[in-house]
Amino acid sequence: MGQLLDGKQLANIRAEVLQKQVLTLKMAGIQPQFCVINIGNDPSSKIYLKTKKRRADQIGIKQKLFQLPSNVTQKNLLELIDRLNNDKSVNGIMIQLPVPKQIILNEALAAIDPNKDVDCLTPANVGRLWQGDHFVEPATAHGILALLDHYHISLKGKNAVIIGRSSIVGKPLAALMLERDATVSILHLKTKNLAEYTKRADILVSATGHPKLVKANMIKKNAVIIDVGISRFNGKTVGDVDFEQVAPIASFITPVPGGIGPLTVESLMEQVVQLTRRNNGKQ
Repeated sequence: MGQLLDGKQLANIRAEVLQKQVLTLKMAGIQPQFCVINIGNDPSSKIYLKTKKRRADQIGIKQKLFQLPSNVTQKNLLELIDRLNNDKSVNGIMIQLPVPKQIILNEALAAIDPNKDVDCLTPANVGRLWQGDHFVEPATAHGILALLDHYHISLKGKNAVIIGRSSIVGKPLAALMLERDATVSILHLKTKNLAEYTKRADILVSATGHPKLVKANMIKKNAVIIDVGISRFNGKTVGDVDFEQVAPIASFITPVPGGIGPLTVESLMEQVVQLTRRNNGKQ
């Protein structure tokens, strides 16, 4: 049985460190604050927002929610972003995904000041990520690397295989893993013969949201398995990896829930504090 990579425990350890950093900032008269723009009433978004708020409160970060109607215009959204860009008390801005069809997401993301871009999704910050000259990292990718570091799992010279090419997980994680000298392959649901690639992986990350996509016959013995996917299957919360099948073969494996999820929220808070420090000349 592979050793469990306990994201929940690590998130709590890192939260204690972050609490102290926030306290130091507050003693210097600086209040870390980030604003979340939520459009419409997506049920999963509501759960994420509550989780973020709970963590922010615990650490001492102020989270302000801007709840917009599902029929909000692009113009109104851009006006709000502009207002938050110019508000010196705001250190971070993020748009909660998904957004309704009338919103041109890339245009909205490009309007966010890169110095307040908590999600690292503005074109400028995505470019910095691939240049290896970044001051903010996407939360999930940051959390995955923190987990590997905590368990002393090196990426240097390893074959890292990522299933999923989203701008939030797959692509940024590839950039960060390349920076750590891994050999990276990005797969997706149109890739033919997934197993051909996954069997070579020393470290396999799956982020598709397709339940039990990764089976035991798709991985090599002693691979490190990072499961980012989360979905409901037969009334249970499951990941992309068929945990019961795969765990006995893996050297390390993340549980779902309790693996990457808590670290994503914690990492988001770390990015808020990072931007707050940077915007106040504390770097």
